[in-house]
Amino acid sequence: MKQYTQQDLNDLSTQARQSPRLRSHKNIHAELEDPVQRLFIAFEPETYIRPHRHSDAGKWECFTLLEGHLSLLIFDDTGTVLDRVELAADQTRVTEIPPNTWHTLVCFAPGTQALEVKPGPYVQPSPEDFAAWAPAENMPDTAAALQWFSNARPGDTVPAQWATESC
Repeated sequence: MKQYTQQDLNDLSTQARQSPRLRSHKNIHAELEDPVQRLFIAFEPETYIRPHRHSDAGKWECFTLLEGHLSLLIFDDTGTVLDRVELAADQTRVTEIPPNTWHTLVCFAPGTQALEVKPGPYVQPSPEDFAAWAPAENMPDTAAALQWFSNARPGDTVPAQWATESC
C-alpha cells in the first residue's frame, strides 16, 4: 500500500520553490506505461504553463486541488478564453478537462498542490499540442502571457503578437 504524508507534499513544494520552472511533480504510478497516470504536482506563483491540449482520443485530465489556489483557463482553437475555473478551498476543488481541450493553469498561492489523474500510457506531447498562439517557456513574452492569463476572462482573446514569437 502506498501512503503519502503532508511532509511528502511539503517536500514537493520545497522542490517546486527551488526549481527554475517553479513546479515539481511526483509520479505515484509505477511506470509511464501504466493505464492510469497519477501524480502530485506542486506549483508556485510565477510558474508558466504554456496552453496545451491532449489530442489523443480519451485523454482527459482530472485535477483535485489539495492546497492553495489555481485558475484553470479553457480556450478555443484561436486563443479565446471559453471558461475560467477557480480551484480553491472555498470554490471548485475538482475539475475534469475533456480530451483535445486547450488549457492552462495559473498559480496564485505559494505551496499550491494538486493531484492529477489521467489515462495512460504517458505519451510525449507533440509540438502541435502546444498552442501556437501562446509563447513557449522562456520566451520574451512569457511574463506578459502569465500576467494576461492571471486576469483573462471568458471572451478575452490572447494578444496576436504572441503567435509570431512562440517558436
